[in-house]
Amino acid sequence: MITPSPSPEANEASSRLPSVEKLFLTHSGSIKGFINALLRDRTLVEDVLQETFLTVCAKRDAFTTGTNFVAWACTIARYKVLEALRKNARTELSLSNEVIEALAAAAPPEDQREANLKHLESCLQKLPDHSRQVIELHYYETRDAQEIAGKLSLTLASVYVALSRARTMLRRCVAGKMASST
Repeated sequence: MITPSPSPEANEASSRLPSVEKLFLTHSGSIKGFINALLRDRTLVEDVLQETFLTVCAKRDAFTTGTNFVAWACTIARYKVLEALRKNARTELSLSNEVIEALAAAAPPEDQREANLKHLESCLQKLPDHSRQVIELHYYETRDAQEIAGKLSLTLASVYVALSRARTMLRRCVAGKMASST
């Protein structure tokens, strides 16, 4: 069976509209952060993120272009978190369903989250090299303090101190930028 090819106008219109896959990749940090706030297990976080992506793709027709994609995807993620907690017997390590619902309801609006991320990125660049390296190893490469200590030839205590100081600097910097932008 031969399917008709879309008209050039349809191709142009669809290329202007971001696909849900592109939107998911663009906002995956926010979505993963949301999932991370609800789960402790990093492996489970990754699994839920992947399940969320698959569901977002499967339900692409339910998304209305121009609406808040992150809120829509986080709603799907919330249900995937609850589903994962039901499947796994590790509920003693997780939050109750009521707490998950409350956290999901209290999620900051998309605009604020995006502004926070921009300010955070700017503040990361202002960190001293050593502090930025510790933060990147811990949060971007998801290394634990013991691994960071070994990689940077530091004591475990000095890694904890470096992480604490870097977080404090980032928190103050982001708060200052948020205060000056309002």
